[in-house]
Amino acid sequence: MIKKDYYEVLEVNKTASDDEIKKNYRKIAMQCHPDRNPGDKQAEESFKEAAEAYEVLSDQQKREIYDHYGHEGLSNTGFRGFSGFEDIFSHFGDIFEDIFGFSNSRGRARSFIRAGADLRYDLNISFMDAAFGLSKTIEITKLATCSKCEGSGCSPGTEPETCRACQGRGQVVQSSGFFTISSTCPQCNGHGKFITKPCNSCRATGKETVKKNVQLKIPAGVESGSRLRLRGEGEPGDHGGPSGDLYVFLHVDDHEFFTRSGDDVFCRIPISFVQAALGATIDVPTLENNEKMKIPKGTQTGNTVILKGKGIPHIRGYRRGDQIVEFFVQTPTNLNKKQEDILKEFEKLASKSN
Repeated sequence: MIKKDYYEVLEVNKTASDDEIKKNYRKIAMQCHPDRNPGDKQAEESFKEAAEAYEVLSDQQKREIYDHYGHEGLSNTGFRGFSGFEDIFSHFGDIFEDIFGFSNSRGRARSFIRAGADLRYDLNISFMDAAFGLSKTIEITKLATCSKCEGSGCSPGTEPETCRACQGRGQVVQSSGFFTISSTCPQCNGHGKFITKPCNSCRATGKETVKKNVQLKIPAGVESGSRLRLRGEGEPGDHGGPSGDLYVFLHVDDHEFFTRSGDDVFCRIPISFVQAALGATIDVPTLENNEKMKIPKGTQTGNTVILKGKGIPHIRGYRRGDQIVEFFVQTPTNLNKKQEDILKEFEKLASKSN
């Protein structure tokens, strides 16, 4: 089935503002809402199309992808279009409040259960630690469940009182014409209960600020910009919601001798004029130790030798990169008289041989 153009669905042009898009979506949603058109499949389909179009065009990132690459571009990001009435009410509850004066109970009731916030921690590590990995303990500051009230928000020994307006349901029934929809109780804001004696430690939030040590295992082969995700180490959720995650962003320090490209490492080795001309065997530092290396006769500045398997371990552990050694020939300075005479004699002999 060929999808319709989202701008045509909402009856706006491609330069439409966010307010214009929202206004037209609100108009179409009100006209085509299934509760207003019972049994009308065409109206239901139009409602779904408008909801899908609004989800894309009201999101700046999705709208840019759609403008550049169309429906195929969105599908490549994992977007699958209309995802059901539950998500429509959840995502666009504010619009339905504008239309009907109250919200749908399914989407609003779920909004009180929220996942905790994710946390970010920036960590600097050395070049060698990035290459070979390490275990490290970091200290983070975060919100945690209040130890005094155990997250209830109530003073110890007390409990919340049931809301009389909604009898603890958190929802009240409202009618508007032929609509009968449950909405959030205005007295308790949907919680169904009141805290009459708040915890004096967390002031009824159920959370307190704590410091916590977190153990990290940094794998070999990480680079600057790599991040570690520690599930559940973020802040606690609200009303039974899951805890957020902790993201550790790694920043790798430069090395005084090695540079890195992917899993390969580079280094530059100075050699003398004589070593370059006659060849030699030298010690070359690697990530782990020194390696004997032969310099071929006639080596020029910029020539390289590859040490296989002496680079960075791949982060998935199945191979290692290489070490690329680049030579540069040092020109001798401050020559004494004898050295100058020898070089002049060498130049004469070289010119005769040519």
